Amino acid sequence: MHGEDPEIFPQKLVLFGAGKIGRSFIGQLFSRGGFEVVFIDVNESIIDELNKKHGYNIIIKGEVEETLKIKDVRGVFAGNFEEVTREVATSGILATAVGQEGLNTAIPLIAGGLIKRFESNPGIPLDIIIAENIRNGSGYFHEELKKHLPEWFPVKEYIGTVETSIGKMVPIMLKKDMEKDPLQVFAEPYNTLILDRFGFKNKIPDINGLSPKDNIKAWVDRKLFIHNLGHAAAAYLGYLFNREFVYIYEALSVPEIFRLVRETMLQSADLLLRRYPEDFTENMLTEHIDDLLNRFRNRALGDTIYRVGCDLFRKLGPDDRLAGSIRMATDQGQHYEKILFILICACKFRAAGEDGKLFHRDAEFVNLFNGDHKKILSGVCGFDLSEDKEVFELAGRIALSLNQYEFKELLRSGAEQSQPNPD
Repeated sequence: MHGEDPEIFPQKLVLFGAGKIGRSFIGQLFSRGGFEVVFIDVNESIIDELNKKHGYNIIIKGEVEETLKIKDVRGVFAGNFEEVTREVATSGILATAVGQEGLNTAIPLIAGGLIKRFESNPGIPLDIIIAENIRNGSGYFHEELKKHLPEWFPVKEYIGTVETSIGKMVPIMLKKDMEKDPLQVFAEPYNTLILDRFGFKNKIPDINGLSPKDNIKAWVDRKLFIHNLGHAAAAYLGYLFNREFVYIYEALSVPEIFRLVRETMLQSADLLLRRYPEDFTENMLTEHIDDLLNRFRNRALGDTIYRVGCDLFRKLGPDDRLAGSIRMATDQGQHYEKILFILICACKFRAAGEDGKLFHRDAEFVNLFNGDHKKILSGVCGFDLSEDKEVFELAGRIALSLNQYEFKELLRSGAEQSQPNPD
């Protein structure tokens, strides 16, 4: 393994990211599927713990609490370039679960390993499972890898870039739980990894929980514009309804919030159905929404309004859950008033974490915009004041209602503003 001509180990997964999704979902699926899992991470203390214990516990928070003991894992510190690239060069399959910012560190390391691998094994391509919540992850990876690979490197032929739809919910760990065991992680029972059937260069691993799909774009959009949209809606409405609420299940215990979240998800589902008529049916999406709402109300999971709602620059971005769904509606000439109502509520989101502080970029967001929905719509969401005139006009009516009426009464009277019939 440490020689000049490295041997490839087909049953080894090299996983960039030893965080919550990495440990509770991707690493867990592959470890239980018979793979050795090698975590690469910038957190040296987590890597040290993994190498000390070679395993960790996942606490499944469902109707009955269950502990999964994950074994046969180890870690490599991301700062050790030679060791990391050697692991990549000898891996049977690769995955990332680091978040988009973390990819800036991971991709140069992956590229270094790919060069080393190609020199010794040019006939054995490498598949990379992109376990990130980004759209067009395949194209993004190809373009970013090219920046760190020689011009002659056969990127498209040698690298399989496998997009995914990550639906597993993993809450923030409380300080007391992390102090008890820094490797343990809480997660919901849901355990299905939707991925792109056509992204693989090699045979798809035979592992329980992998669910290959023909049109991954449809499933990525389903995650973003139904799951992420509905989850965020519950957080933003719950925060405005009662600043004392901590958990998502508290927000969804309010009938008016539950109703509006479900109706907003259905409004977005209608847009998806028009975009992907061959992939979804109305019944499929409605059943998915009702299943999600049951999962969102999982009291044992303890998912917080802060976690689900924070990071406003990203979550209100032009192609993300709310603005992206509104843009899809305007393109189709369809209704979006419920979705826009949630977006305007998000402009007022100020939930703090366990430490009593705002998410670091949300503090910057508040200082920069101070709840000014017009500036947020143009400066963050990417709407144009002239081209998207109707969006701004409807947003103005919604903002006026939020300022004029007590929020609880507004919800009880039917919060979403009327929208003219689309052309």
